[in-house]
Amino acid sequence: MARTQSKDYPEIREKILRTAARLFAEKGFSTATIVDLANACGSSRGALYHYFESKEEILGKIVGEHVATMLHELEAIGEQRLEPKEHLRAVVRQIMEINAVNKAEQIVLLNDWNQLDAPLQAEIGASQRKIVAVVRDALARLDTSHRMTPKSATTYAMSLLGSLNYTYAWFDPEGPVTPAEYADHVFDVFLHGFLRD
Repeated sequence: MARTQSKDYPEIREKILRTAARLFAEKGFSTATIVDLANACGSSRGALYHYFESKEEILGKIVGEHVATMLHELEAIGEQRLEPKEHLRAVVRQIMEINAVNKAEQIVLLNDWNQLDAPLQAEIGASQRKIVAVVRDALARLDTSHRMTPKSATTYAMSLLGSLNYTYAWFDPEGPVTPAEYADHVFDVFLHGFLRD
């Protein structure tokens, strides 16, 4: 007979995922053990298995939910029907905000998603390509000079994403520059250049 879920099941599950993300970001998925995770959660291995079947499932949930959240929020911006420039600014701010708040999840995505099984990699990869398409399409709406060709469109999008996705290595959300301010710096430099008049 299946075990019943406690009323705080969703909160405990979320706590495990957040703790696991920090642990995997610090130690690496391959190095961290389920015992390490149980200790970090102040729990037991058995208790963890009540919420997840394996360490691999935990990794899949961390990466999958992080990417799904990003895609959902970016698609919601598209539904606002903003003017092209404000649309791109909103997209850039949202990506930076999610990455700043979920630093550990972003590290795990970039470093460990290749540890997932092939079907899940393919599923998450499809969502990542949709995120790139959102950015590419936002840039295309502003491209009145037609710099973006079919050959270069994804390159432009990935260049912009690279300025946002790798900030975990140095950006401090509690520092003098807020995530929104940094996002605006990236937006302005990307669109107008550092030495604009």
